[in-house]
Amino acid sequence: MALELSEIETPRDIVRSRLRWMARWSRRLLMTVEHHLEKRRSRRTLSELTDDELCDVGLTRAQARAETSKSWFWS
Repeated sequence: MALELSEIETPRDIVRSRLRWMARWSRRLLMTVEHHLEKRRSRRTLSELTDDELCDVGLTRAQARAETSKSWFWS
């Protein structure tokens, strides 16, 4: 089976392919960091709620403290 000219990857095609891969990887990394930062902001807000506000969302002060003590990035 002979290779057709359209099946051969040129250096430009290789560079474009790698750039597309890097762009997808970068977007995924950015989305992951944004997700973790949003969790951090949510936990900070949770720590600032009063006991009455925590009761409204169905949490105790101990549960809120346990949640806010988690690592902001890994949990």
